[in-house]
Amino acid sequence: MTALEAAMGFAIGGTVLMVGVPAFVHELHGSKQIEATSGIQQLADKTIAYAQDRPTIAAFPPSAPLTPSSVNKGRREIDAVDAWDHPTWKALDFHPYADTPHAYSFELDTALGPAKSTFRAVAHGDLDGDGTTSTFELRGTADGAGARVDPGMIVDAELE
Repeated sequence: MTALEAAMGFAIGGTVLMVGVPAFVHELHGSKQIEATSGIQQLADKTIAYAQDRPTIAAFPPSAPLTPSSVNKGRREIDAVDAWDHPTWKALDFHPYADTPHAYSFELDTALGPAKSTFRAVAHGDLDGDGTTSTFELRGTADGAGARVDPGMIVDAELE
C-alpha cells in the first residue's frame, strides 16, 4: 500500500464518519424523546376520551401526582407494582411502560370550572443523570364546544 492509497483511505473514511456520526446522534436523540412524546400523547388522548359526555365542570379527573414519584436519573427502571394505583390513573386506564423499563415520570394537572376546564399532561426525564430535567407538555381544554387537545407541544430542555 502506498502513501497515496493510505491517504485516500483516510479521506474516504473521514467523509463517511463526517456524514454518518451526526445522523446517528440525531436518531439516538430522537429515540430518547419518543417515550415522552408518545406517553403524553396517550395521556392527553385518554383525558379527552374521559371528558366525552361529561359536563364541563367535571370534564377531567382530579390531578394526579408525578408517577413514578421521582424522575429516574440517567437510567431506565421498571415501576413498583402499585405505582399507577392513584384513582386518576385508574380512571384513565393510564399506565404507560408500567412493566417495561422507562426513563420518564408523568403527571396530570387539571383545573375544573363551569365554563371552561383545562388539563396539562407532563413527562419529566433526566436522561443523562445530571440533575437537569427534560419536560414535555401537552395542554387541553373542555368548554361548550367540547374537549380537545390544544395545538402544539411545549418542550423544555430537550437536549439536557
